[in-house]
Amino acid sequence: MSHQWTHIKFAAVNAVCLPQLQALLANWLRDGRLHGREWVALNPTRADRRAGSFRVNVDSGFWADFATDDRGGDPVSLYAYLNGLSQVASARALAASWGATA
Repeated sequence: MSHQWTHIKFAAVNAVCLPQLQALLANWLRDGRLHGREWVALNPTRADRRAGSFRVNVDSGFWADFATDDRGGDPVSLYAYLNGLSQVASARALAASWGATA
């Protein structure tokens, strides 16, 4: 059994993404807007008709859809959720987007 996931530097990927999370969210969730320190948007993974239940804290990276109880704590998990990826694939994709390997 391969343990490739143990070699992924999730903390490093999240550390690079977190300071630029608001800009990333503007790209990932284009219909959203900043409300206080939270990005509020429609959840693109379901038939969401009204913004408000899907929120991402731009400082901490914690995110949740309060209508479905889907939630996570960092940019890697959010990107994985939004794109139907595993955590490993998400970390690798994000790292590759800034020219590094995870």
